[in-house]
Amino acid sequence: MVLKVFFPACCSSAESGLLVGRWIPEQNSAVVLAMIHFPFIPGQVKQFLYEMQQATQVEVSVLGSWTNSKQATEESLDRFLEDLGTIFSHDPWIQLSKEKGSKFWSCCTAGKQSEGDSTSEIIVVYYDQRKVMLSQLHPLQGPAAAPDQKVEDASRLATVFDTVARSKLLFMKDRYDEGPIQLTHWQSEGVEASIIVELMKQASVPVCMLVTFLLSLVSGTCKSRMLTFWPLSFIWSKLSTCEQLGHRLQHLQIVSSNRKAQNQTQLMRKANIFLSLFIDMVLGILLMSWLYRKNRIGHLANALVPMADHVAQQLQDLLQWLMGVPAGLKMNRALDQVLGRFFLYHIHLWISYIHLMSPFIEMILWHVGLSACLGLTVALSILSDIIALLTFHIYCFYVYGARLYCLKIYGLSSLWRLFRGKKWNVLRQRVDSCSYDLDQLFIGTLLFTILLFLLPTTALYYLVFTLLRLLVVVVQGLIHLLVDLINSLPFYSILLRLCRSYRLASGVKFRVLEQEAGKPLRLLMQINPLTYSSVVQTYRLPTYSCYPKDSWGSLCKKLFVGELIYPWKHKVQKQD
Repeated sequence: MVLKVFFPACCSSAESGLLVGRWIPEQNSAVVLAMIHFPFIPGQVKQFLYEMQQATQVEVSVLGSWTNSKQATEESLDRFLEDLGTIFSHDPWIQLSKEKGSKFWSCCTAGKQSEGDSTSEIIVVYYDQRKVMLSQLHPLQGPAAAPDQKVEDASRLATVFDTVARSKLLFMKDRYDEGPIQLTHWQSEGVEASIIVELMKQASVPVCMLVTFLLSLVSGTCKSRMLTFWPLSFIWSKLSTCEQLGHRLQHLQIVSSNRKAQNQTQLMRKANIFLSLFIDMVLGILLMSWLYRKNRIGHLANALVPMADHVAQQLQDLLQWLMGVPAGLKMNRALDQVLGRFFLYHIHLWISYIHLMSPFIEMILWHVGLSACLGLTVALSILSDIIALLTFHIYCFYVYGARLYCLKIYGLSSLWRLFRGKKWNVLRQRVDSCSYDLDQLFIGTLLFTILLFLLPTTALYYLVFTLLRLLVVVVQGLIHLLVDLINSLPFYSILLRLCRSYRLASGVKFRVLEQEAGKPLRLLMQINPLTYSSVVQTYRLPTYSCYPKDSWGSLCKKLFVGELIYPWKHKVQKQD
């Protein structure tokens, strides 16, 4: 069986000593974690390794000896290191040595398991200890992502990565620390630390406590019984701004919580939420500064009323065209005039309302612009609600036309069943046979004829106002898609993939360093980072859905039969 020795590249120039690491018998592999240098007392080494095992839950032991010929000053050092195998009694005992004047390494084993083995059956794998410890190995996604052999190799790599990651406490001690044990590992040049980061950690505790207290007050106010009564509950559930504020409130509660993350996934989720909030607020402040610069709010308020007048004039021209002979179609004159005047009156009421509110529009926009400091998503949600309010008359036209068209469609379908001797059984929810008398057939024929000849006029109005309504819904849908993108995009994970790609690993690749007959094969293990699409898919944040529950086929069916499609969406919280 081939013996694999995972050797940290940072220890290749270390002084002679003992190899400390974990032995994985099911893989016949040894993961070297550190070097123990002279002088040391074997009893103290065993006590130190026992304490490390209790603290890290990793079976750390002395795997063998390491000899650096550049550091050796006595010829008996090799023999002494070999004799240490009888004290620590690890089977097999690995003997690694760096020969002087040669680029090749020497590696052999001693013990019962190594009888009959040769050095050609040993593979020394270099690995970057720091990158392996900080990286998170992700499993291959998909039911057929890889064959069974590749899945087994991935599980073996996960064991190596997990061993190095769980040995973090071992890396806190190096050769410069006072004590009987002197180690060499990836932090041998000094433990990494940042004064700024430590100060921020200390300052974040009272800040998080204050934010948590304020958020609890806001959350308690939002859950008060006063807001559960109609119409406040109806407005809270339908306005996009209220939905977005509630979503961001949950994010703030997660970020400011003093509960420690249980695993790496929860820690990444917190970091993604924090960076999403930060970027959202920065974009919102930039938008607010742009709006209040050069009196753009005033220019927007002055252009809003003429824009509303222009839209109203276009709608009036459209209604005048429908009240005539649209596209050469012969319409029912009486019904056409009634519907046209009805809709023209609604437009007149709406324009009167806009002109009545015109003196207050600039003040309203000025205060609404301040909400951008809460984030760009809040500003976009307010924009979506403003569009819904400004186009409320178009929605009313669509509702009137859809109700009238739906009534005619269901009336014609019911009368069509009457001609065929059928009826709809409400109790059993099916079509049953039925016998009708002469009077019923006469009245049914009369009503069917009237509804059939009135249908083209109603269908034309329904078609026009449905297209206008769909245009508004498309604009609102694009805004909601942008809000969902900002809410759910894992900015921290993407930034981590861009700056430190090894932190998000999808696997490893091996590069041959040395290969010669009679010498151990030396490989360099390099980390393959996750693709950007996999990063987004894996760490995407949950958000409320802004899409209708119905499928495209169901929506087309509803549009054809005239069933009402409401302007607001059914927002459902996605689960992790």
